[in-house]
Amino acid sequence: MPKARAFADALNHVQSAVMRELPHILLRIEPQDVRIVQAHESVRKEAFLFFFLRRERRTYSVELDVTVNVTAINLDRVDFVAKR
Repeated sequence: MPKARAFADALNHVQSAVMRELPHILLRIEPQDVRIVQAHESVRKEAFLFFFLRRERRTYSVELDVTVNVTAINLDRVDFVAKR
């Protein structure tokens, strides 16, 4: 996983976590502060049939502490009028 994809994946987890926590209709999730808690790179060496085409595979993982500002619509406060 490239570095940029690791950050994008971490930010997507923020969006899904906010959507799980709030029962309202979300209009906007805006990051206010992003702090990197951990950033890891793991290197794995591999080869075809143990000898051929040797290469190193690198994967990155990021743990973020994100503060967000959420704009949402609370459906409990919306008054629906019945039409007949």
